[in-house]
Amino acid sequence: MTTNIMLGGVGGQGLILMTRIISQAALKDGYDVKSNDVVGLSQRGGMVWGNVKIGKKIYSPNFPPGEGDILVAMEPLEALRWSAVLRDQGRIIMNTKHFYPTMVQQEKYEYPVKEIENLKSKYKVTAINAFEEARRIGKKQVSNVILLGALAQDLEIKVDTWLETVKDNVPKKAIEMNIEAFEFGYKI
Repeated sequence: MTTNIMLGGVGGQGLILMTRIISQAALKDGYDVKSNDVVGLSQRGGMVWGNVKIGKKIYSPNFPPGEGDILVAMEPLEALRWSAVLRDQGRIIMNTKHFYPTMVQQEKYEYPVKEIENLKSKYKVTAINAFEEARRIGKKQVSNVILLGALAQDLEIKVDTWLETVKDNVPKKAIEMNIEAFEFGYKI
C-alpha cells in the first residue's frame, strides 16, 4: 500500500527535519520512499511544503490533488491551503497555534477561522496546540516532533524505528526533550 503525505508550514517550523525523519524511518523499516521540500520562502517566514510518498516501490514523491492520505499542517491556515490535496475523509494533523500572515496582521484580510473549522466536516482532523505542548515539554522548537508523533500512529513503521530516527536527527542535548515530544504526539 502506498501512503501519500503532504506537509505544510511556515519557514522555521522544522518541516525539513520532519520530512527527513519520516523518510529515514520508512527506509529503516524496509519501505521505498521519495520526498521533496519547497522552502524558497522560508527565509522570510513564508510558506513551505513537502511531500513524502511511502510504499513498496515509489517513483516520485508527487501525487495529484485528491489523492493525499495525510496532511500534516504546522499551522491552521496551512491545513486550509493544502486540504485540496487530500482524498475524501483524508486525515489532517493540525497544529492549532496561529501564525498570522502579514496581510492579516495589517488587517487587510481576516483570518479564515470558519473555513478552517469547516475542514472537520470533510476530513478526519486531529487538532493539537503543539506549540503550547512543546513549551510545556521544554522548548517550542519540538512542536514539529509532537506532530510527527501524531503522524506515526497512521503509518506502519515500528515505534522503535521512529525513536531511533528521532535520536539520530536531533542534537544530543535535545534528544530527551524530542523523545518526550514524540511520545506525547503518539499518544494523542
